[in-house]
Amino acid sequence: MKLEHTALNVKDPKAQAKWMVTNLGLKLVRDLGEPTFITFVADEHGALLELYANPKAEIPDYSKISPYTLHLAFTTDNLSDAKSNLIAAGATDTGIAETLSTGDEYIFLRDPWGLCLQLIKRVKPLV
Repeated sequence: MKLEHTALNVKDPKAQAKWMVTNLGLKLVRDLGEPTFITFVADEHGALLELYANPKAEIPDYSKISPYTLHLAFTTDNLSDAKSNLIAAGATDTGIAETLSTGDEYIFLRDPWGLCLQLIKRVKPLV
């Protein structure tokens, strides 16, 4: 089997997907429209994220979920520039910044809807 995608039930999938395309370098792969606005975005390697608003389930208050419980991670070569650009686009800083024993450095931000984003600068890529 092969992992295809991760899905998140969110309040405004179209707006959140558009923000991710504009600010995180993702591309829109599929937009199914009403009633649940199922929207797929992907990175350049094909990692898929599904955003939708499904009334069959509760939409979590992502702003209250610990970054250590749930986050989307994005690699970058320049944490400072990436952080500044995302904050200018409406993200907020959680104040969490750490360096791991591997030398990898990361910070946590929240997108305008409260979803946690990890920006990580790795010494050696995972894959």
